[in-house]
Amino acid sequence: MLESTVLTPSIRLLAADIDGTLLNPQFQISEADMAALRRAQGEGVEIVLVTGRRHKFALPIAQQLGFDLWVISSNGAVTRSLGGETFHRDLLPAEACRRLCKEMVEFRGNTVLTFDIEGKGAIVLEHMRELNESIQRWLEKNLAYIDFVIPIEDSLTMDPVQAMFCGPIARMRQVRAGLDASEVEGQITVLRTEYPGRDLSIVDVLNRGCTKGQALERWANFRGIPREQVMAIGDNYNDIEMLAYAGVPFIMGNASEELLGKGWNVTSSNAENGVAAAIEQVLGRARVQV
Repeated sequence: MLESTVLTPSIRLLAADIDGTLLNPQFQISEADMAALRRAQGEGVEIVLVTGRRHKFALPIAQQLGFDLWVISSNGAVTRSLGGETFHRDLLPAEACRRLCKEMVEFRGNTVLTFDIEGKGAIVLEHMRELNESIQRWLEKNLAYIDFVIPIEDSLTMDPVQAMFCGPIARMRQVRAGLDASEVEGQITVLRTEYPGRDLSIVDVLNRGCTKGQALERWANFRGIPREQVMAIGDNYNDIEMLAYAGVPFIMGNASEELLGKGWNVTSSNAENGVAAAIEQVLGRARVQV
């Protein structure tokens, strides 16, 4: 009697952050990371990218992988396929955002609103004068989508995806203190991303309860995948909820200090093919069924 063996991966869903995780310091996907993701997908593991980027801005990265997948973008606010099919949107109520803009008037020069639309008006700000060099480069890449509206709350004719405050880390600490004291504090989620080497911080304001972790859990439940078979890889503060949900969490070697102290698995840095190293470690533990 012949016996057959089937390799069964210990994970069924792999969620990977983009910036600081999948992208190396040259803002590219390394050949090793690309090959590892394709191997995982070929062995039956579903890949989903989970990013703070807008869906449109994440698409060129996702398309490089060469297989169909879904993208959870804007820190959990939008879950959409490469082909444009929307699974879920968790938008920030326009009225809450309007009150927020008025309360945070001191930071108008650091404020950016994003909307789930195509073309001009997907990104709205009053001016670019107070945005630091790193964010200016991002804005220059997105000029076709930017509209300038003064006052910025006049753009709120529909619910936005989110409000963003961008600038130096010290300035963004002041923003977070202001948000903590805001009258809408109980109606919003505040997430931060920090890049100390660039003195850049992004403070995202989303609908209450909206995080990468919530969106990943919703998607896993829809797919019928228990959290024990969900792997997540991230590097920054906005990844914390996603990593806390995943049964198999990995943080990059270049991760923020707070993440490094949480006892999660640590892989190599994004300069050293950390995504590939994490995938190899997990798929190498695949169970053999006879």
